Amino acid sequence: MRDRTDALWIGGFAVLVAFAVPWFLWGDATIVAGLPAWLWWHIGWMALASVVFAVFSRRAWDRGIDAGVIRRG
Repeated sequence: MRDRTDALWIGGFAVLVAFAVPWFLWGDATIVAGLPAWLWWHIGWMALASVVFAVFSRRAWDRGIDAGVIRRG
């Protein structure tokens, strides 16, 4: 079960990295509420990345880290 969870976290972060730069919006001059659409994408994507990282830090922070060593100090 842990390997599957690790794979899901890795996949999730890979998707966040892959779509962080909106390549598909380059050259698009659409303006939404006074800002370019690509900037709105970036703002929304960074908000999503923040939420994902917050969940990761609460549920899976010990992935790949020797938690026993951390507890001992």
